[in-house]
Amino acid sequence: MLDKKKYKKALDFAYKIHFDQVRKETQIPYFTHLVSVSNYIIENGGNTDEAIGGLLHDAVEDQGGAKVLKKIKKLFGAKVAKIVDECSDTDVIPKPPWLERKKKYILDIKKKDQSSMLVSLCDKLHNGISIVNDYKRVGKKLWTRFNGSPKEVCWYYESLYHEFTKHLKGYKLLKNNYLSVLKEIKKISK
Repeated sequence: MLDKKKYKKALDFAYKIHFDQVRKETQIPYFTHLVSVSNYIIENGGNTDEAIGGLLHDAVEDQGGAKVLKKIKKLFGAKVAKIVDECSDTDVIPKPPWLERKKKYILDIKKKDQSSMLVSLCDKLHNGISIVNDYKRVGKKLWTRFNGSPKEVCWYYESLYHEFTKHLKGYKLLKNNYLSVLKEIKKISK
């Protein structure tokens, strides 16, 4: 059962810290991605801490590093902080190069706990759907949004799929949806 009071507090926190952020090269408020990720988690049986982890999964990476992680731990507890930490590919500003961060993230998946992997899968699923939909809207221009080439982005999403399949228990529907999106990413990355 979702603790709606705790969730609302996290919703307000995520909204506030991501208020000025938009999705790359769009006018879409970044906050909507966080809600989408959290929604996938809730719809697939995730608990309150996992749903909150979905709302806050990019807070450390995009909104202040270790200082924000400390605040999350204080406000929402150690479990949520662990999920957020394990879903972040860096807490350093400026961020290390894209490919370096992604290789490390893939290598580290097997070390993450199941809750963090669920949040990560939901995040990557929503990002993948957005990539495919944005490609349909703007075509090859989409690829200018990424620090990696289309081939590297495809490699990243495919590598993630293999890791989720190996290490995340359950969530067959989410994994199947991710695989469908991965097939589309493969088509458009050529």
